[in-house]
This record gives sequence, structure tokens and C-alpha cells, in this order.
Amino acid sequence: MARHDLQETHAVTAFAFPRSALTRRAALALAASFALAGCVSTPPAATGDIHVMTSGGFTAAYNELRPGFERSTGRSVKTAYGASMGNASDSIPSRLGRNEPADVVILARPALDALVAQGKVVAGSQVDLVRSSIGFAVRKGAPKPDIGTVDALKRTLLAAPSIAYSASASGTYYETELLKTLGIEDQVKPKSKRILSERVGTVVARGDAALGLQQVSELLPIEGIDYIGPLPAEVQRVTVFSAGVATASKQPEAARQLIRYLNAPAAAPTIAKTGLEPMSAR
Repeated sequence: MARHDLQETHAVTAFAFPRSALTRRAALALAASFALAGCVSTPPAATGDIHVMTSGGFTAAYNELRPGFERSTGRSVKTAYGASMGNASDSIPSRLGRNEPADVVILARPALDALVAQGKVVAGSQVDLVRSSIGFAVRKGAPKPDIGTVDALKRTLLAAPSIAYSASASGTYYETELLKTLGIEDQVKPKSKRILSERVGTVVARGDAALGLQQVSELLPIEGIDYIGPLPAEVQRVTVFSAGVATASKQPEAARQLIRYLNAPAAAPTIAKTGLEPMSAR
């Protein structure tokens, strides 16, 4: 989150203003804009909103990329946010179950494939966008516990007075696998709180939990917390976040156009700075 440098650039020398007038940063920003613009073309009739449902893991990258797509195509994109899984009222499966408008859905790949099996997403439309890792955070200014090794992680979880985890992919892994793997489920699960319809980092920032676990890309944007680091490699669970076209989409070609834009190599630098690994760069 966070699964996001420029691999395709266009020369800026065609502009009339002198080269010296551009800073290096401005030139790179222009090049990125041109490269992304080349990934889309305005359809003959660019009318009607495109409706997107995205889960938290890809939200930070999506929010930065969306305005460029709108400028390039003249289309307006409307967004609904929710968890990849679970029965919270604002989760993506719940939203689709209520037949909320959707053209593109972006969520954890296993959950996306489940929606394909349910007939909610077009089979074969799935595109892997990013790889996302799980990390921990504490309230800003609090001591940062050691999670650098599996043994250190176990000690930290056992010592923490309270732990918040998400109701989506990272939290499902935490409550069903990680604690069992570490052999501390009985001691730690009772003091762990599953967070619905809210970012784990927000809960930690206001002091309602001493330690928070979520996709790195979902922790980094939250003010009032300090990011500690990722889970040790031996127990890390990488989640692939993917996009697909909703079967109820009224604009399937526009939906595919947006997915291509989000998966373009030129989008990789923006994606990567949010804590995600863009699949287009692999």
C-alpha cells in the first residue's frame, strides 16, 4: 500500500521556454505527466462518471494517480472506499451486494477472485497492480519496540498492552495464522482488537491501542503515528492488490482504460512512494 523509477519518459525540449527555466524536479514531473498521458486516450464520447471501489491497501497511490487520469481523459471518477473482505457495511463485498454503482474494483487478489466466482467481476479482467507488505506502528513519540526478528516480534506482542489490527487482508492473516505461527495466540489474541471501517493508524494515533498492524501503505499516510517497520521476512505476508471490471459496469471500456493507466510503468514512482511495490516494474 501502500501492491508502486520512470521507465518511459518523453523529451521536454519541444517546449518553447528555455531549458534553464526548468528545475530537475519540474522536468521529471513533466516527463511523468507526459508518459502517463500516453497510456490513455480520450474515447470518442467521454461522458458519464467512472465508479471505482478500492480497498485501503491501494488508496494512497490511487488518490494521487486519479487526478491525472481525469485530466487526460476528461472523465470524472467517483470513488467508494472499503475493506477487501468482511461484512462491514462499507466493505467492497457489502457495497456490491447492495448493487452500488461500480465499474472498477481494486482489492486483495484472493477477494477479487472470490468476486469473480460470485459473478460480481468479469472473469479474465483481473490485473495485478501492486505487492503490499504488513507493518507496525505506535503512537507518535512513543517508544518504538523491536520487531526486527521473529523472537523480538514475539516479545513485543507479548509485552504490548493492546494491539489493533484491520478487518481486511492483513488482519485476517494476523488473527488466523500469524499468532498461531508464533505460538502466542492464547496470550495475545484477547488483548487484540479488530478494527472495522477505520484505519488502524487512526486508532493508534488517538491512543486507543498501543500497537497497530496493517498494510504499510495504509499506515504511512496517517498523522499522529510513527511507523516502526515491516514484519520480519520469515513471517511476512505479501498481498497482491488487483483491479477488475465489475460485471454491472455501464462503461467497461472506460473501466479497462483506467486499469491500464493505474498499471502503466509511468505510474510506478507514485505507487512506490506510498509503500507499495508496483507490479508493472517487475
